[in-house]
Amino acid sequence: LIIGIILSFNAFSLDVGGIDMPETIRSTDNTELQLNGAGIRAKWFMDLYVGGLYLETKQQDAATILSADKPMAIRLHMVSDLITSEKMTNATIEGFEHATNGETKPFQTEIETFLSSFAEPIKAGDIFDFYYLPGKGITILKNGVFAQTINSDVEFKKALFGIWISDQPAQKSLRKEMLGQRS
Repeated sequence: LIIGIILSFNAFSLDVGGIDMPETIRSTDNTELQLNGAGIRAKWFMDLYVGGLYLETKQQDAATILSADKPMAIRLHMVSDLITSEKMTNATIEGFEHATNGETKPFQTEIETFLSSFAEPIKAGDIFDFYYLPGKGITILKNGVFAQTINSDVEFKKALFGIWISDQPAQKSLRKEMLGQRS
């Protein structure tokens, strides 16, 4: 049984830095999620990836999104070959530290499992989807192919999604764009 090919049933997308982010995607349980917002993660004046937040209903309040026990997803579309597995792993560890205010210990098993998603080489064009489904946890797909499911609760989802939309995000401008808060 193959769990996870993501199907996009629309002809509409948002162009973000030359990457077409679909307006809607369907989660692994067939829930339709709509693009809440998307932006570019850049470092040292170089674009690294385009990140998009998908929700059932658009929402601009990060605290509401983080605490919601509802289906949602984050898509990362790599645009640089400078992102290696090691760099993505290190950045994600740092992101968990910031998102949890240094309280990663309760999630150590889930974090280690999540980080294993980056074990294979990463290259420009790769797409990672992180789906949260209540009662099931986080399902991870790489390039539309099921990678793994992490059985977890809403607290781990808060930590994971907090990497991008908490008060201490990976990048403030990306947070704002993912929340749909265009200036």
